[in-house]
Amino acid sequence: MSVHREAVRTARSIVVKIGTTALTTPTGVFDARRLQSLVDAIEGRMKAGSDVVIVSSGAIAAGIEPLGLLRRPTDLATKQAAASVGQVALVNSWSAAFRRYDRTVGQVLLTAHDISMRVQHTNAQRTLDRLRALHAVAIVNENDTVATNEIRFGDNDRLSALVAHLVGADALILLSDIDGLYDSDPRKSGARFIPEVNGPDDLEGVIAGRGSSLGTGGMASKLSSALLAADAGVPVLLAAAADAANALSDASVGTVFAPRGTRMSARRFWVRYAADSAGSLTLDEGAVRAVLKQRRSLLPAGVTASSGRFYGGDVVELKGPDGTVVARGVVAYDAGELSSMMGRSTSDLPVDMRRPAVHADDLVAV
Repeated sequence: MSVHREAVRTARSIVVKIGTTALTTPTGVFDARRLQSLVDAIEGRMKAGSDVVIVSSGAIAAGIEPLGLLRRPTDLATKQAAASVGQVALVNSWSAAFRRYDRTVGQVLLTAHDISMRVQHTNAQRTLDRLRALHAVAIVNENDTVATNEIRFGDNDRLSALVAHLVGADALILLSDIDGLYDSDPRKSGARFIPEVNGPDDLEGVIAGRGSSLGTGGMASKLSSALLAADAGVPVLLAAAADAANALSDASVGTVFAPRGTRMSARRFWVRYAADSAGSLTLDEGAVRAVLKQRRSLLPAGVTASSGRFYGGDVVELKGPDGTVVARGVVAYDAGELSSMMGRSTSDLPVDMRRPAVHADDLVAV
């Protein structure tokens, strides 16, 4: 067994993401029996000593039948209505399934805004940590009832990667109807299975497709989210829900994604992946080199232009002279203040304005 599968197998804290297709019949009807089977596998891992946080899709699908809909809705209002009804059925099903093992379930609904804002981000982290400390099983889902087309994780795959880092998980397990990563559509002949991803070379020639009509994910989403979590230092296992027992016991199935060597700090992860950008700064060539090559702070002298209405403490994108985003960071000044400082040497500025525009500790290359 590879060292990365061993890391998943022995992880003391894991996030398990359950896709919509893992909880529905082929016709798209929510199936509580499938959920119960998954709970049996998750309970086995918990009895072995691991803490488990579950990121569960399926709210909209669970609301289709009760509302008398014929298919998954496409307009936002009906999606939110279906999620409102389905969320009740979904969490009740999780609660009933875990009740067989005398476990209490807690529901945590998040939106992209909750993750992008530092205060809400920290509060969500505390809630999840406290649920685990109280031995409750956290069931996390995107809050589809209030999310909008503009403020979305896009799918629960990405949400699960963010949650894995949020709770400091040792591993992330993505379960759906797909048994791992292939270089092309596995439903077609000639597709090659990829058992382990250690770097970009293992993904050469891989073509990842979009999701089904029931869910919002798909292989492209799963691959992106697996790489996000791995880049943050969390090993990832992508496997089929039908293989949940093996995935959660010995990690012998699916595709494993190797994590980066060092785990990214919570703040740097938030800056790079979670926070919304409030604006952008354009840098000259010298500043780009200092930021990327020398890991130095960004000084006002290296800023040639800014855009957006941002304030000190907001996250902004840092762009090279050609407009390419090269980094993200927490800006120290309001947009108005910085506009009067751009291109000026630190020694020419008032004493109270001699801080870096973006400190190296709050700056992450992309």
